[in-house]
Amino acid sequence: MPSVLKTQPWNVHRLPDAEGKRFLVTGGNAGIGYFVAEQLAGTGATVVLGSRDAAKAEAAIASISSRVTGAKVQHLRLDLADLASLKTSVDALGPDRLDAVVYNAGVALDHPTRRETKDGHELMFATNHLGHFALTGWLAPLLVATPESRIITTGSFAAKSERLDFDDLQNTHDYQPKRTYGRSKLAQMLFGFELDRRLRAAGSTTLSVVVHPGGALDSLTPSRPPVRARSTGERLRGLPLGLLVQGKEAGAWPAVRAVLDPDVRGGHMWGPRVFGLRGRPGLAPMWDHLADTTAAARLWAASCELTGVAPTFNPR
Repeated sequence: MPSVLKTQPWNVHRLPDAEGKRFLVTGGNAGIGYFVAEQLAGTGATVVLGSRDAAKAEAAIASISSRVTGAKVQHLRLDLADLASLKTSVDALGPDRLDAVVYNAGVALDHPTRRETKDGHELMFATNHLGHFALTGWLAPLLVATPESRIITTGSFAAKSERLDFDDLQNTHDYQPKRTYGRSKLAQMLFGFELDRRLRAAGSTTLSVVVHPGGALDSLTPSRPPVRARSTGERLRGLPLGLLVQGKEAGAWPAVRAVLDPDVRGGHMWGPRVFGLRGRPGLAPMWDHLADTTAAARLWAASCELTGVAPTFNPR
């Protein structure tokens, strides 16, 4: 009988070489985004941190450089809450290739006060979804010009129990921070799957992949000074939770795999293997409401109207 070649299991600690490639990570200066950037930097690729705060980005670059020999890490000023600034940011990125962008940046408000951007959009919906949607439109030519590029959208378990209210997408009535955050992440995930359908229809080689980090807590996250230091007390308090969830270093694994693994396909969702909460990254089952193509198409149309940007991917 002919021998059957078996694919080696994905090793989160032995990532494939990506020398010569270029990746953009929004929100790469902190949290899960920082660890996505750190891990990608270890592959030899050039990693661009999209951040509105130059000081925090420089701190992240210093931390990554101290841990990854020869790391090639850069900062791109990027403010997702300021739609008018996004084209300027993309222009500053330059005409070089862009092999993948990881949409990781986000904001979550813990207090009940509703806030708006200067464009008049609710802050969480604007930053988490609308900013990334508009950024896709401006990045499209660069991504199309790079064969087999990838767009990775980071979702959240917070979206699993939520549904969009198309009569109140920006939660102007009965505003509740946790619900608003969950809906903004749901919008991101629906966008990621709708984007894949539109890429396929356009005949593009660019892939759109959705990921989620499972349960990723600060108390289980290793220190990365000067970006963040974890106290001994915080570490000890978090130990029992390690049976159920994980830290943000591990929370970065699904996104990193989605960027690098040649077996990843567009339209798939990746997350932790153990109950979707912790563990090595694997293909995750689609939640029923994420397959709602009608809702996704409505969201796409509303996003075009709200941002004034209509992403198109026409192969050259």
